[in-house]
Amino acid sequence: MAEKKRIKELIVVEGHHDTARLKLLYDCDTVETHGTCLSDWTLRLIKRAARSRGVIVMTDPDSPGNRIRKAVNDAVPGCMNAFVDKAHAHTTHKVGVEHADDKTIQDALDNLITFTEESHLTMQDMYALGLSGRPDSGEKREKIGQLYHLGNGNAKTMLSRLNALGISKEELQEALK
Repeated sequence: MAEKKRIKELIVVEGHHDTARLKLLYDCDTVETHGTCLSDWTLRLIKRAARSRGVIVMTDPDSPGNRIRKAVNDAVPGCMNAFVDKAHAHTTHKVGVEHADDKTIQDALDNLITFTEESHLTMQDMYALGLSGRPDSGEKREKIGQLYHLGNGNAKTMLSRLNALGISKEELQEALK
């Protein structure tokens, strides 16, 4: 059996099934949030790890996962983010990291994103680009989310992520062609 690749950063996941799934593929350490209410102990651990070894946030591609990701990134600036593609991370009734196939997990970890830069995209830009306020806006946001490995979200969430990456209106126009 091939040796598992070592990931030095601490990976923040939601539950023990996510941990088990990652440990099948990688030699890694995780911390589980056990839901959307992050304990003080968990946040202190994540902050300590961010200083010493780095942190990767890999939450489920759903609303609770996005809330956890935002809370961790707000509390601990500089975290790397791995976005699992929702289309490849679900069963009939559930969505999550634990349901993602090997390639989807690898792609998420190969395309880490750190939210540090600010851009000047506005909601008016989102509307002008068709990423908000139109019947096909959700599909366009999904395309952009896949292209930049941002996951999916509503217009406000996508605007925040695009701004954090410093993506310009011109880049989005080109990507939507």
